[in-house]
Amino acid sequence: MINLNSAPKLEELRGGIDQCFALAKQKVQSIDSEYDDAKGSPVFTVDGKYTTRGWTEWTEGFRYGIAILHFDATGDEESLESGRSRTVSRMASHVSHIGVHDHGFNNLSTYGNLRRLMLEGILPDNDWERHFYELAIKVSGAVQASRWTNRQGGGFIHSFNGPHSLFVDTIRSCRILMQAHRLGHVLMGEGDKAISLLERALLHIESTALFSVFYGEGRDSYDVRGRTAHEAVFNTKDGAFRCPNAQQGYTGFSTWTRGQAWATCGFAEELEFLAQLDDADLEPFGGRNRWVGLMEKAALAVADNFIENTPTDGISYWDQGAPNLYKLGDYLDRPADPFNAYEPVDSTASAITAQGLFRLARYLKTKGNPAAAQYEQAALVTSAALFSDAYLSLDPNHQGLLLHSIYHQPNGWDHVPAGQAIACGESSMWGDYHLMELAVYIQRLLEDGPYLTFFK
Repeated sequence: MINLNSAPKLEELRGGIDQCFALAKQKVQSIDSEYDDAKGSPVFTVDGKYTTRGWTEWTEGFRYGIAILHFDATGDEESLESGRSRTVSRMASHVSHIGVHDHGFNNLSTYGNLRRLMLEGILPDNDWERHFYELAIKVSGAVQASRWTNRQGGGFIHSFNGPHSLFVDTIRSCRILMQAHRLGHVLMGEGDKAISLLERALLHIESTALFSVFYGEGRDSYDVRGRTAHEAVFNTKDGAFRCPNAQQGYTGFSTWTRGQAWATCGFAEELEFLAQLDDADLEPFGGRNRWVGLMEKAALAVADNFIENTPTDGISYWDQGAPNLYKLGDYLDRPADPFNAYEPVDSTASAITAQGLFRLARYLKTKGNPAAAQYEQAALVTSAALFSDAYLSLDPNHQGLLLHSIYHQPNGWDHVPAGQAIACGESSMWGDYHLMELAVYIQRLLEDGPYLTFFK
């Protein structure tokens, strides 16, 4: 269990995030100068060098987003040029990509961040440039919403596995629908039917909360409160839920920790978004209480489960049910060991979760909920570990930023270094991006800057 009593003060994180920003500059330059774009999007490192791994093109926006966030944090114009020029020249295919469920990852990390910086006055205002970013967000949100499967009582954005498949990951990616809705956009269907992007986002969130998150209410033999399943499988003939499943996790009845991380961050961010809407915006879809109640229940469950089932320093192993964890003994009562002989950690799950915990704590504070303190403490503990020398990639020859990332343990895709028994010491684009996003979030809290959100 995370040791909440060891939580540092927010100010104590400043040195770690400053070091992260300094390292990020070096990593951006190294990848820009050495990576062969003809190979496809960089995904993860092998022996410290970024390489690709074909599955879907879901990481390219993270690469350019890291450079944009570095500019956000430091004002470095070279990083801005790196991220902005490549967004313009290389990201258009991601806007119209009909084959993936990752639009919020790719396009909010690039077009979304650039638009936000312009609205915040960090970039000079330019109507045509801003409209360019907004058009990309609108189209991306509509394309994402078109990946729709009806289920009994609702629907969801289906994964690349097919119309039967709901991935927990998409809880964060569906933010693109919310931002596109905020920009006044709709998905136009057959017969010129206007389909609400807000409604589709809400229904997707509902499906995730009902079928990807468990609540300890007797759903099955493994119904532990706050546990998540990577994939929920539906019968596309009648829309009935069939079973939990896993792709990157160990089983459908264990918790893949990065999937839980997407849920923790996604529900918290989307609660923040709902708080900005008028009651009238939600009335056609059942009213505010329906959605806030559903999302708070899910957000609290996954956050509590993370705290209870993560080592003392807030760093997750890759799956809570990983088959060899028992060989580590009382692993939840000490800091995680990325160099153990049995099961890898996945630092990226903790980087994503930490931001969600900070956001959930802030949201609960606005409601006067005293439980906010424990989530903030957990976020501080986790962040302190992530920004320490043990997890930051200090080697100038290593292109990654956050060490000890895991992509697909069941498929054996991750690199096992010589002399090690398990995958360790490598980085990934999603891990590096979310560490940077966490660093910018903390920096703005420290400097009382504009609160960092995906929506404006």
